[in-house]
Amino acid sequence: MSWKGENMTSTPQFAGRSLFDLDDYSREEIMFILEAAKGMKEINLREYKKIPTLRGKTVCTLFVENSTRTRMSFELAANRLSADVVSFQSSISSLQKGESLQDTVYTLNAMGIDLYCIRHSSPGSPQLVNKYSGKPVINGGDGKHSHPTQALLDIFSIWEKLGDLKGLKITIVGDILNSRVVRSNLIGMGKLGAKVTVCGPKTLMPGNMESVYDCRVEYDLAKALKDADVVMGLRMQLERMTEGLFPSLEEYSKHYVLSKETLKYAKRNALIMHPGPMNRGVEILPEIADSNHSIIVEQVANGVAVRMALMFLILGGKA
Repeated sequence: MSWKGENMTSTPQFAGRSLFDLDDYSREEIMFILEAAKGMKEINLREYKKIPTLRGKTVCTLFVENSTRTRMSFELAANRLSADVVSFQSSISSLQKGESLQDTVYTLNAMGIDLYCIRHSSPGSPQLVNKYSGKPVINGGDGKHSHPTQALLDIFSIWEKLGDLKGLKITIVGDILNSRVVRSNLIGMGKLGAKVTVCGPKTLMPGNMESVYDCRVEYDLAKALKDADVVMGLRMQLERMTEGLFPSLEEYSKHYVLSKETLKYAKRNALIMHPGPMNRGVEILPEIADSNHSIIVEQVANGVAVRMALMFLILGGKA
């Protein structure tokens, strides 16, 4: 399998390369990943979904922070490519007995791991795993810092429906302060030329967002949604809040919930997205989450295709 993006004079080199965040990847490289994911999605639509391209390779899902959907997506992606999968979960591991991340990686490396897919509560952990192992690492979320595979699947979902992101108005609403998803999305969407607006309470909005990410900041939902082509809701991440940054979920919902009433300011056919898991009735109402314009379920399916593409490219898979 091979892909060449539009106006691309040479094939990007991904083999043996880590994905820490999208700031390390160019626009052309992101587009190449999207094209590769398109091919992987076609494989997923076949009756027999498994291909032998990574047979003999071993992928470790090293999840030191709890996750179900992202871990399952990585493991399903690896299985679809015929890789062997080692699933490491900290809640049932030697990390609970006091072993360091460094020694854990040394132990796993001795088992012949070729690629690590890691989630950790501490920013920078993927870089440490790469340092300790000498093997490529895909960041599945590190603290509040970044979540590049989620951003790639979000971007892929938009690209698949609307084509080129250049000039598209994308509004992201919710807990901006605690979201690793929004940071990676702002980097990736910005590189593809989208015009992104972030919206939420002032207490849940980091400083200098406009200058750091070249995005627009709004605190009024109606203004933020005006003429939006895409609207993404974010979960209120109560587990990351160490102090009362908003009076209550009811108060938040009163001002920022995505509903038929609030979405009348967006374009009529605006795509509705959410990285999940959703707090129905808090950041988004069921009438919107389950509407014909919602691609939330498709985002989950696209996540498998995007992660398949990354594994294929990084491990130098052969068709």
